[in-house]
Amino acid sequence: MEGVVASAPGKVLLTGGYLILERPNAGLVLSTNSRFFAIVKPLYHQLKPDSWAWGWTDVKLTSPQLSRESIYKLSLKNLSLEYVSSSDSKNPFVEQAVQYCVAAARATVDKNKKDSLEKLLLQGLDITILGSNDFYSYRNQIEARGLPLTPDALAALPPFASITFNAEESNGENCKPEVAKTGLGSSAAMTTAVVAALLHYLRVVDLSSVLEDHQHEKYTADLDLVHVIAQTAHCIAQGKVGSGFDVSSAVYGSQRYVRFSPEVLSSAQVAVKGTPLHEVVLEILKGTWDHERTKFSLPPLMTLLLGEPGTGGSSTPSMVGAVKKWQKADPQKSLETWRKLSEANSALETQLSTLSKLAEQHWDEYESLIKSCSILKSEKWIQQAAKPNQEAIIKALLGARDAMLRIRYHMHQMGEAAGVPIEPESQTSLLDATMNMEGVLLAGVPGAGGFDAVFAVTLGDSGSHVASSWSSFNVLALLVREDPHGVSLESADPRTKEITSSISSVHIE
Repeated sequence: MEGVVASAPGKVLLTGGYLILERPNAGLVLSTNSRFFAIVKPLYHQLKPDSWAWGWTDVKLTSPQLSRESIYKLSLKNLSLEYVSSSDSKNPFVEQAVQYCVAAARATVDKNKKDSLEKLLLQGLDITILGSNDFYSYRNQIEARGLPLTPDALAALPPFASITFNAEESNGENCKPEVAKTGLGSSAAMTTAVVAALLHYLRVVDLSSVLEDHQHEKYTADLDLVHVIAQTAHCIAQGKVGSGFDVSSAVYGSQRYVRFSPEVLSSAQVAVKGTPLHEVVLEILKGTWDHERTKFSLPPLMTLLLGEPGTGGSSTPSMVGAVKKWQKADPQKSLETWRKLSEANSALETQLSTLSKLAEQHWDEYESLIKSCSILKSEKWIQQAAKPNQEAIIKALLGARDAMLRIRYHMHQMGEAAGVPIEPESQTSLLDATMNMEGVLLAGVPGAGGFDAVFAVTLGDSGSHVASSWSSFNVLALLVREDPHGVSLESADPRTKEITSSISSVHIE
């Protein structure tokens, strides 16, 4: 079998920060044109005659952007991975993905295919992972070259450029340097890409039908299997069961998401202490995965923009911890804030869905209104509406803005109460300025907030004007755009075909 290349998108959580951790709160998550790629090939083309008696096989993991390579032995009996050559850093996400994929293959394979599966395993697994530049921060490199902080400077970097590390803290001499990231969910996209490539390679799923027919039932069942294994590997590698929206969008693309009940993974959490993996995998595959996802993406002629403010990333887990502590300490006030946030989140969702419907029903009016609003500040939009349909469109645009302002207000309050910078002052002034620019519908901090990134949703062609205004605020506009597609099988190694954002974001619906 030749190699398999699969890719999975990064994400931006528009609404649902913090609330998405608890059912039945929903979050709106957009998948992006920034993708993680996993390439899986056999390590050995020829098997030695005595190989059937081997108890181990070899796994090689290469991450060219970090110039890292790790070699493992995988026990064919209990599927444990042992480290052979140790570069200083492990990749728990890929390690868990390998173990769970092989366990899933063993657990689901037909009797008559057992031999070919074992043969594939004995040939060893050669895994390469690559992430689009947008997952990582190249701000320092651009500044070091004396280039302006513009998307053009980013576009000039070679694809899959080497990754820069944040400088070490001055006090901790021995702490490991952190990879500087932009908050697009690289670990979820990486885990999902590896799981998809491995499950396809081991013939557990067939992802090739994605190209012809998305609605295909068998294909949906295959995607569901990729989702369950990727969620499991990702949670175990993280050491905690998160909401899972990042993995879900990496698998299925843009959506409205409600989390699964964490109990579905309790057997996997116990397994860390030594239950055999093939038993655990059967439990997990039989489990009640009760997450909900509904189709959702941005209305037509709207663009998602992301900006990197260059104030260093924030640690999501510690911010979530602080919010949970506040919920315990002040249940009444926190419930009230969550209720208001949840209402504002729903309101934004409703207005965006309304806009998508209006675009469908009255395309010409929608198109011309978006065009005229794209060069005006929001207070002038209302003057553009002369007819009832136009009025409905403008009303929904202004309603979406209003909902976003309420979301920001309650998120800010929650941060103040919990003592964490969900929308820090520096972000507030930047977001206010952005919301006041021509053609800007929304601006906010995605996900859990903090200093990682800001997003804007812009109308028509106003995005380039926003990007250049941002650079005067010392904010680097990234090349990321929304792309509603989830995991997919690629035809070739992405390094052989130049992938540019512009090409990969053009999809013929």
